[in-house]
Amino acid sequence: MSGVRVGVLSDFTHGAAAKVNVKGVAVAIVRVDDSLYAIADRCSHANISLSEGEVHCGKKELECWKHGSAFSLETGAPNTFPATQPVEVFSVSINGDEVFVTRRAENGEVS
Repeated sequence: MSGVRVGVLSDFTHGAAAKVNVKGVAVAIVRVDDSLYAIADRCSHANISLSEGEVHCGKKELECWKHGSAFSLETGAPNTFPATQPVEVFSVSINGDEVFVTRRAENGEVS
């Protein structure tokens, strides 16, 4: 299994974000039902931890608690102001009950 092991499925609660470390990069893991999403844990508008924000499950967004920018869990794009730049999105895979995160590259994935 490629990627960095960040825990087991039961470590991640539906409708909540958890901060993990992937090779020195802070990543917010968000569980929506049985799906896991991973985005960089830093708001692109201000240097604020996104994992402390509110999850909007229906929209698949994570909202920055400081200024209210909401980021797509699928694309990293900000869906609300004041943020105008996206945050990095990571790939998540599950093997059994173990969760792995892989950093994406433009031409494929890298661990």
